[in-house]
Amino acid sequence: MSAAAVKARVATVWLDGCSGCHMSLLDIDEALAVLAGRIRLVFGPLVDAQEFPEEVDVTLVEGAVSSQDDLRLLQAIRQRTKLLIALGDCAVTGNVPSMRNGLPVKKMLESIYIQGVTTAPGVPKTGVPSLLKHASPLHESVRVDLHVPGCPPKPEAIAFVLKELLDGRKPDLTGQVKFG
Repeated sequence: MSAAAVKARVATVWLDGCSGCHMSLLDIDEALAVLAGRIRLVFGPLVDAQEFPEEVDVTLVEGAVSSQDDLRLLQAIRQRTKLLIALGDCAVTGNVPSMRNGLPVKKMLESIYIQGVTTAPGVPKTGVPSLLKHASPLHESVRVDLHVPGCPPKPEAIAFVLKELLDGRKPDLTGQVKFG
């Protein structure tokens, strides 16, 4: 991609996860300055956009699909994104968010919001998205173009993936990433 070329439209999304993948993205350090010249960040935790935009070139999605809100957003992302990247073990396998999958949702919520609670026990009814029966990796809900495992993925691996994609190549992650 030449300097005169149009900047790639890139988005990042944080579903049910810890934000470690976004911290790892920020840790690519000086590569951020190089990427800034090649991309336009159009959506993410650091961008003031409220609705996922149309015609995004690359979206990095961190976290598992755990709620109706996650699912709706992920479906919109898939429709509006050329390349959807599952970033980190939660997005790739369900990882920590899927640890709740052995419990019925109602029982889990009651154990958190009612059992042992001394002040205003009760499961919130407003402002909280409806949980899905199970937390799941992205590929169980939509087509994913690239899986980048790691908890979180190493900054160097994220920088490598972005550079390769911006150069029009599918990244070969052999030796670049590992689970955990």
